[in-house]
Amino acid sequence: MKEDFLHYLWKFKKFDTLNLRTTQNEQITIIKTGDYLELAGPDFFNAQIKIGEQKWAGNVEIHLKSSDWYVHGHERDTAYDNVILHVVWEHDTEIFRGNNTEIPVLVLKDYVSSEILSNYHSLITPKSWISCEKQIAEIDAFIFKNWQERLFFERLERKSKFIYDLLEETNQDWEAVLFRMLAKNFGLNTNGNSFLQIAKSLPFSIIRKESFEVENLEALILGTSGLLDSDKEDVYFKDLKIRYFYLLHKYQLDKVYADPLEFFKHRPDNFPTIRLSQLASLYNKHQNLFSKIIYLKSVKEVYKLLDVSASIYWQNHYQFDKESPKKSKPLSKSFIDLLILNTIIPIQFAYSHIMGESNSEDLIELMNEVAPEKNSIIDKFESFGISSKNAFDTQALLQLKNEYCNFKACLKCAIGMELLKNN
Repeated sequence: MKEDFLHYLWKFKKFDTLNLRTTQNEQITIIKTGDYLELAGPDFFNAQIKIGEQKWAGNVEIHLKSSDWYVHGHERDTAYDNVILHVVWEHDTEIFRGNNTEIPVLVLKDYVSSEILSNYHSLITPKSWISCEKQIAEIDAFIFKNWQERLFFERLERKSKFIYDLLEETNQDWEAVLFRMLAKNFGLNTNGNSFLQIAKSLPFSIIRKESFEVENLEALILGTSGLLDSDKEDVYFKDLKIRYFYLLHKYQLDKVYADPLEFFKHRPDNFPTIRLSQLASLYNKHQNLFSKIIYLKSVKEVYKLLDVSASIYWQNHYQFDKESPKKSKPLSKSFIDLLILNTIIPIQFAYSHIMGESNSEDLIELMNEVAPEKNSIIDKFESFGISSKNAFDTQALLQLKNEYCNFKACLKCAIGMELLKNN
């Protein structure tokens, strides 16, 4: 038994409310259960309850055992002086406020049906992957769709926290924020943090000034990455190195050392040399990129805007001094899809939120155009009968698994609550 189950029972009055009595045998009538705010202090605020002939307005605290009141030190906290009812599963001691007045107690287990208890235990019994894996496909489509939308925007809100931090660091410069986000996501999981360090080490005002010459951008980015630190016979390498040290002197920049970049286990097209060159090409092709990205409404528009390739040198190289067969290296559609998920959609959402506007429908429409992600979590849901048609579906499922299923937060999940109600 967990406290969140008791919160669920009280909030939705999932018990016999007609014959409630305190441990002192006084009749209880619930007028209003109160607001469940999940903040510090009592569990439910502004409840209204009639005990005997007296009507009370105040807060309700919920525990598994009455003695938990003292275990949690509530008797020393004035925030609990306004508790009008202590709801517990088991009553093992009397509870008093700071002024020594006794708090009425309701023992909830005396009023909960065996059916709802059975449903609860069935739901929380450990399964091989998620608690509802045998029932999730049976959930009403309307309920599931509404919950998907909630999950999707919860995930966006979590991603937005990173954007708000970047805004603080850049003095609210959205173009600089976009550059840092793109850099991080160009680096994927293995090099993302190193690419972010590179972007943070280069004042975006310099990127703006040098964006008209792609070799200067490559020199700045590759130099900051540490890829120009050695000596090589390669002519392009030597040119970039000269440019890099010239630009350091020109802008009075200190030499910065980012974390070492990872080549191992990457397909050649994902080598950091290629991704950093593509990033430089993007900013060479588009000045004021943020003003163009923020209003994109379709995947087709995104593909057109991000139609860039690594610079000419990299057409027959993956690393310096090692020539390879000639091949154009544009951003692939699957890679751009990742940028849509992890950069474009979050930054559009955050910008709209700060501007006090709503672009929810536009974001959902855009996500519906993006191909579904492929990973072990999505595959597992597929095996339980939950298929994904697009990235909107997969993003919602990732949020469900990572923020609810992994923590067994079934009673905060619309799916869990529906199963508890119907089974």
